[in-house]
Amino acid sequence: MASLKIKKGDKVVILAGRDKGRTGEVLRVIPDENRAVVDGVNMVKRHQRQTKDREAGIVNKPAALDLSNIALADPKDGKATRVGFKILDGGRKVRVAKRSGELIDG
Repeated sequence: MASLKIKKGDKVVILAGRDKGRTGEVLRVIPDENRAVVDGVNMVKRHQRQTKDREAGIVNKPAALDLSNIALADPKDGKATRVGFKILDGGRKVRVAKRSGELIDG
């Protein structure tokens, strides 16, 4: 399996769909399905059964998006960028924004 370019906690820009242009933070990545859940984006209504600690009713929750429809936000200006990889002197592999050349994983 190729290393994923988007990880949990990344700031991303939505490229397609009803939320195109919006930004958010990745809450969860599902590599087997090539999808990710982004906070506050692609919201859907779900009916929830009542439990001991939660009321019953209709709740809004973010649904998964295909990874092809999201791009990493450039750390410099927040615009969508592609991701490359670079091996540092210590032998550590880090992600790099193609747009600005800036390191993504500090």
